[in-house]
Amino acid sequence: MLRIFSLCFVCFLTVLLSVPKPLFSKPVQYDIAYIWDDDLNNVLDYQNQLEETLGPEASPHLRIVGRKDGGYGIVYDHNGTALSSAKLMVKHSELLRSQGLSECFAVEDNGYFELYNVSYGLGPNLEDKKKRYARVYNYLGDEVGKNLYIEQTDKNNYTLIYRRRSDRSSTYRVARKHAKLLKRKKISTTIIAEKNNPVVFGESSHLDEEQDTSPAEQVAATTPPPRPRTLPKVVEETAKSKPTATPPLPRPEEVALAPARGDFEASIERFIKEQRRAGKLSSNEKTGWMVYDLTSGKSLVDINANQVFQAASMIKPFVALAFFHRVNEGTLKYGPKSRHNMELMIQRSNNPATNWVMRMAGGPAEVDRLLRSHYGSIFKNTRIVEYIPAGGRTYKNSALPSDYIRFLQALWSNKLPYGKEIRRLMSLPGRDRLYNGTPIPRGTLVYNKTGSTARLCGDMGILVAKDRKGNRYPYALVGIIERDTRASNYGNWMLTRGNVIRQVSTLVYKELKKQYQLL
Repeated sequence: MLRIFSLCFVCFLTVLLSVPKPLFSKPVQYDIAYIWDDDLNNVLDYQNQLEETLGPEASPHLRIVGRKDGGYGIVYDHNGTALSSAKLMVKHSELLRSQGLSECFAVEDNGYFELYNVSYGLGPNLEDKKKRYARVYNYLGDEVGKNLYIEQTDKNNYTLIYRRRSDRSSTYRVARKHAKLLKRKKISTTIIAEKNNPVVFGESSHLDEEQDTSPAEQVAATTPPPRPRTLPKVVEETAKSKPTATPPLPRPEEVALAPARGDFEASIERFIKEQRRAGKLSSNEKTGWMVYDLTSGKSLVDINANQVFQAASMIKPFVALAFFHRVNEGTLKYGPKSRHNMELMIQRSNNPATNWVMRMAGGPAEVDRLLRSHYGSIFKNTRIVEYIPAGGRTYKNSALPSDYIRFLQALWSNKLPYGKEIRRLMSLPGRDRLYNGTPIPRGTLVYNKTGSTARLCGDMGILVAKDRKGNRYPYALVGIIERDTRASNYGNWMLTRGNVIRQVSTLVYKELKKQYQLL
């Protein structure tokens, strides 16, 4: 295989260098392309896998672009010579093949165009941007709010954007329209190119903060988590401090999840069978599903909830809990470095950051021991036995779907140390399989963590829906699809299975909509 690829590389390079160039013409520049697809959602999902596979040094250079003949793609903005582009193509293709992803290819830096967003201001003050976020969201409504984000453009600057990811002219027209609407608010607009900047604040973060300041009765039949505690003073992680008491865990009877019964669970089972008949699930793939209504305290779906599945990246909030347990007992501090690595671990699913957090907590065996000894009523069959290997091929860590549900229940009930911060981390904007790409109404809060390998596609999280009166109804959802062998075309497999999870999530919302008269 390597000989074949090397031969292809030589042929590609020969063709590039042999193409005649007009005298005095501008040298042709090349980028690296990874995917072209008519569905932007597929491209966005693929972007997450590229970022995880290629690493954090490549992420700032990845661009989602539009093609002049239609569709979308992802390119590495290289602007290099034929030789340098070919070398980079070989390097990235080797990484992609190791994860079962399709090889990339060099393309001339033309034939496609940058995508643009609407910006409502740039500056170094994040808190000021959050205040402006609230004003823009409340004035323009949740139609814009779902795609309203604060991005970090560089080390010291932030921008508030309406992420359209569309062509320049149409984005400019939207910016002019919003400028007229926001004139009274003294908020101006402009357009900026989509640059794949890290997101630090989004809809769930905003709505969560609003919820924390609302009366408790706004959350129907449940107690919302309290206002966030003041985080410890930022100091080095290795510093010691006086231990503080660990919040009490829920009693075993409080987290016992009674088996679901009823027509709705049967409807989910029928849907899964339909997906198998349609070829969207294979015979060598097992699935696990669990839905828990946090409002009523009842399980709605319990399908293979107590079977062991690979955990993949869904284990990462558990690692965060182990770290925060150490912080709470005084053996670690939550400082700037640990906060940064936590955000990379949960929001960007960064594996080196995960391994750093795990090492600080004592390593895989210690994290496993800590969770079982201090949170045994939650983690009944969770096993953390390895760091995330190079390339993200983690197949040994495992958990039950019901373990995730018990964790989410305890998280929502504020029974975990630094639970508010874990919720913040899980609410940071990113691609999920529970809300993004579904018809679930805008304004739904989302706290989640995906998991993806060549053998597993999953997501677990809390969605907080609302009715027309603004009352909130939280529920927890876990969906896992696991193969017994690596997918031959991992990229396509991940996209199709992710859409199965989205469809199940949509069915869950429709069921709860009937029960609670949701939007």
